[in-house]
Amino acid sequence: MTDVDIGSGDRLALAVLTQYRMATTEQMHRVIAPGVRREQTRRRLAKLRDEGLIDRVTLPRAGRLRVWFPTSYGVQIASEWPELRGRRPPKTVSDPTAVRLRVGHTLTVTETALVFLEDARRRGELCRPLDWLPEVYHPIGGGEAVIADALMYYRSGPADGKGAMLRAFVEVDRATMGPERLAAKLTAYARLHGYVPASPGQRRPALGQEPVQEAWRRHYPLFPRLLFVLDGTGPAGITTRIDALHAAAKAPALTLFLHTVPVLAAALADLRTNGPFQPVWHPVQDPDHTVAWSWSPHA
Repeated sequence: MTDVDIGSGDRLALAVLTQYRMATTEQMHRVIAPGVRREQTRRRLAKLRDEGLIDRVTLPRAGRLRVWFPTSYGVQIASEWPELRGRRPPKTVSDPTAVRLRVGHTLTVTETALVFLEDARRRGELCRPLDWLPEVYHPIGGGEAVIADALMYYRSGPADGKGAMLRAFVEVDRATMGPERLAAKLTAYARLHGYVPASPGQRRPALGQEPVQEAWRRHYPLFPRLLFVLDGTGPAGITTRIDALHAAAKAPALTLFLHTVPVLAAALADLRTNGPFQPVWHPVQDPDHTVAWSWSPHA
């Protein structure tokens, strides 16, 4: 049995790494323990590594940056905890080569999480580390699925009072795919919005019978907002990618989806500088204007 202190930060550190897949030492410190000295976080990570729960790789071309990830054993232990139970288990990346191949995108997703977590702390609002769920899987039929880079839960208003629950699917783009492929994700989310699973031998509802509902309603009272966070390119590249999303949004098949669901895009650099609640987000239908991410098309 490992010496994981479930009443301290050991459990949170392993849960975060299991859920986030990987993070640097600095990112882990900012997520789990920003109020203590970094040396305490380093010692905690070293302890969990000694127990075989997590491991690390060192990136020689990034100032010998240490990147931490859970081992298969660590994932097995953490997945049994109530706070992670019932969630789709992550694909464990325990091979150092596989970690290095995925590190760029995964660390950017973790950095995006920190934008919201740290802003919530400053604002006195509620967004805890485990309110950020990477790689959320939703089938859309025909053997296909939407796998969001992350699903975020955020309660606005005072952390100890009543506020609005804001949910968002987050897609992080590092300019590693063409703008058209990025824009195609709009269609995938529109399919998820309208997807009604068919049971074998299912017939049309009889008169007075409750109609079969969209699959997403099993998980959310409202369809989450869709946020595109753009990185890995300069201002001109960001504009090109927002323009591609705008062009895709004109498709008639997306009209109902975009009328119902706020879809916004912003540069990660702008989120870091100004904060995610500032009007730095471009609605894909009207990219010349900017709004806050809590914006609703019906507000």
